[in-house]
Amino acid sequence: MTIRTETQTETQTERQTEAAAPPRVLRFAALGDSLTAGVGDPVPGGWRGWAALLGGGSAEPQAGVLFHNFAISGALTRDVEERQVPAALDFEPSIASVLVGVNDTLRRAFDIQDLAPRLDRACGALAARGTVLLTACLPDPGSMLGLPAPLARPLARRQRAVNAVVHALSARYDAIHLHMADASWVAERSLWSADRLHPGERGHRMIAARFHELLTARGLTLGPPPALEADQPPPTRTAALRWLATSGTGWVARRCKDLLPELLRLAGDEVRHRARGSSARLDLHADHTLSCALAALSPGAPVARMGE
Repeated sequence: MTIRTETQTETQTERQTEAAAPPRVLRFAALGDSLTAGVGDPVPGGWRGWAALLGGGSAEPQAGVLFHNFAISGALTRDVEERQVPAALDFEPSIASVLVGVNDTLRRAFDIQDLAPRLDRACGALAARGTVLLTACLPDPGSMLGLPAPLARPLARRQRAVNAVVHALSARYDAIHLHMADASWVAERSLWSADRLHPGERGHRMIAARFHELLTARGLTLGPPPALEADQPPPTRTAALRWLATSGTGWVARRCKDLLPELLRLAGDEVRHRARGSSARLDLHADHTLSCALAALSPGAPVARMGE
């Protein structure tokens, strides 16, 4: 009888302690480039974006979530590894999104064998602290911009390589992964902003809602699901032309200095190999380079194939 009384008392004390304990706060860190910085989803004072929609958009805990956006427009994988990850580790996140790589494909010196270990180290450093990772495969910019095939194919080949690395690392670190490279996603114009490179408000809302769904399935709910209904109408073709004539002109000029000479060389290779019927050689070379990059990943990282 005495033993039973003590057990009941201890159980009551434990319940009272649990009831008095503050609710757990999930700390969400967003890492990456302009996609995660919110470009394409304007709000008064700046950009919002899918990560802010998912995390509540505040540095104060809301619905049990503490959110911090470390993403910077124009960031490369190197920037995420060297600058954003150390800052995010100090934040001690429970969940961290790492979406990066498109800007790397738009650089003359793109090298998947340099990108892969950098992304591996970035994800590994966060996962080693017990952080749950959010990742995504992304559409290639050539398709988004509607470039002619000889110009679009080299960019598509680069982005497929990046996505293959992301798939491998997502499996390696048990990340919550979102497929965003589907043709249906790319073709739905209402999801994209005027620049055709970043999601518009509706696109950002869809990304946030999909990640929320995947997190909830993992038992990690970041408050209520983000609303899908957009506050602003999708951009018109006139808005797209206006962007190209203003902000887009500067963007194209910057890319021309870095990427265009290399892209024209790659396009020339595409045309020559197509004329000779040897286009498969370009894919084989890309596959070999990707295989070398995947082989250099941390032990235990599974192998992904080009296009997965």
